[in-house]
Amino acid sequence: MFDRRRFLATLPAAALAATPAGRLAAAPAPLPELVLHGPPAGPSIVAAQAVESGALRAIAERVSFRVWRTPDEIRAGFASGKTAASIVPTYVAANLYNRGAGVRLVNTMTDGLLYVCATDPALDSLAKLKGRKLAVPFRNDMPDHVLATVARATGVSLERDLTLEYAGTPPEAMQLLLAGRVDAALLAEPAATAAVVQGTRAGKRVERVIDMQKAWSAATGGAASIPQAGLAVSAAFAQSAGAERITALNAALAEASAWVRANPTSAGKVAASYLELPAPVIERSIPFSNLMVRSARAARPALTALFKTLLARDPGIVGGKLPDDGFFAA
Repeated sequence: MFDRRRFLATLPAAALAATPAGRLAAAPAPLPELVLHGPPAGPSIVAAQAVESGALRAIAERVSFRVWRTPDEIRAGFASGKTAASIVPTYVAANLYNRGAGVRLVNTMTDGLLYVCATDPALDSLAKLKGRKLAVPFRNDMPDHVLATVARATGVSLERDLTLEYAGTPPEAMQLLLAGRVDAALLAEPAATAAVVQGTRAGKRVERVIDMQKAWSAATGGAASIPQAGLAVSAAFAQSAGAERITALNAALAEASAWVRANPTSAGKVAASYLELPAPVIERSIPFSNLMVRSARAARPALTALFKTLLARDPGIVGGKLPDDGFFAA
C-alpha cells in the first residue's frame, strides 16, 4: 500500500542533484524551525496540508502553522521581524517590499476566492444591490479593493448607492448576513461556504449571488482570476533559507495544493482544527477556492495586471510603484 508520509520523508534524498563531475551534491540541511502563518481562508488549507503531511521536512526540522485574524496583525509581524513566512494578500507583500521592509513573494496560492452572498438570489450584481446593506470584511484590504474596482467599472458609488457595514473578519461579516442585519456579504472562502451551510441550518437559503472573480474580469478586461494571496517571506528568512530551500518550499506547497484539490474530504479534516471550522464546510469550500500554486515569477504577468489596477485607484496601495525583480523570490 502506498504510504504518503513515508514517500514524502524520502524526498530530501531523492532531491540529490548530479554535479558536472558526476558526484552527488546533497541538498542544504534543514533549518532548525519554520513557522508558517496564514489567513482564515482557502490557501491556509494548503499550508495546513503541507505541514501535516511532512512535506516540509526538507525545509526545516520543526514546522508549524498558525492562523492570523487580520492583515494588520501580519503586517506588524513582518515589520517587527517576528514573522518569517506568511500567506498574505499579494498587494500587501508588494507594499511592504516597496516600502523597504524586504518582504519577498514566493508564490501565489489562489486565483481568487471572493463571493457576494445573499438570501435573495435576485441580488446578482452590484447594480441590484443599490439601496441595500453590504457587509465587507477587512476595511481597506483586498476584499474592499476588489469591491471598489468592480463598483467603479459598473457605475456604482460605494458612498451613495450602498450602505457598507465593515467587519473585522469574514466570519463576522457572515454573521451579519445570517442575523439579517445586512442584505448581502462579501466573503472569502471558506466563509462563503459556511454562510451557505449555516443558513440552511437556520432555515435560510444563502447563495453565492456574485462571483467576484468574474465581476473583476468584466471590470478590468482581464482573466476571470485574481492572484489574491500568496506566500511572502521576510528578507532575513530569504537570506538564511537560500534560493534552493525557497524553491523546495514552493514545490512542497504546489504538491500540497494538488493533493487538496484531489482529496477535499481528507483536506477538510486536516485543516478543520487550524481554521476552526467543521471539516465538511472546508471540504465544500475547496472547489470554490480556486487553489493553484504558481511561483511568483510565473505569476508575474497576472500580478502586474492586478497591481496596475490598484495603482490606478490609489498608488499608496502597493507602495507607489510596481515592485522590481527583487520582489519575486521564486
